[in-house]
Amino acid sequence: MNILETERLTLRELGNGDDAFILELLNDPGFLQNIGDRGVRTLDDARGYIANSAVASYEKNGFGMYRVALKDTDIAVGICGLVRRDGLDGPDIGFAFLERFCGRGYASESAATVLAHARAALGLTRILAITALDNRSSIAVLEKLGFRFDRIVKLPSHAAESRLFSTEG
Repeated sequence: MNILETERLTLRELGNGDDAFILELLNDPGFLQNIGDRGVRTLDDARGYIANSAVASYEKNGFGMYRVALKDTDIAVGICGLVRRDGLDGPDIGFAFLERFCGRGYASESAATVLAHARAALGLTRILAITALDNRSSIAVLEKLGFRFDRIVKLPSHAAESRLFSTEG
């Protein structure tokens, strides 16, 4: 069942049927460079990742990362959603797309819809975001959506420092 929809995209909760897509996404060069290696190497690993991160977040927080697919073909192109991270004092928006689908505006389109949903349906006014220090494309998406750079942070679950962005209302 779709949670959110845009002109070109559908967003829905991740499930075990998304294991092949998650395996591919988490091993995509852009994901590894900008987000990090999650150690997902098999379909079983992917199913565990979905259960222990996305599904667990839906159950605990009422939100999480959603599968983003092309509306006309249902081809999965990426993920976008809200997460709660240790070391941050609020939910943060995240997104990742397969390299072959980058540069088409899908990150901006899906993230704008997630932000609108967070405000209208979840009542959240302050949303955070983190990026790798040199991830210029994600920084551009966040700035386009109205996020402002806050500071450099070192999160407990990240090996490197990250840029922290925030938005109000």
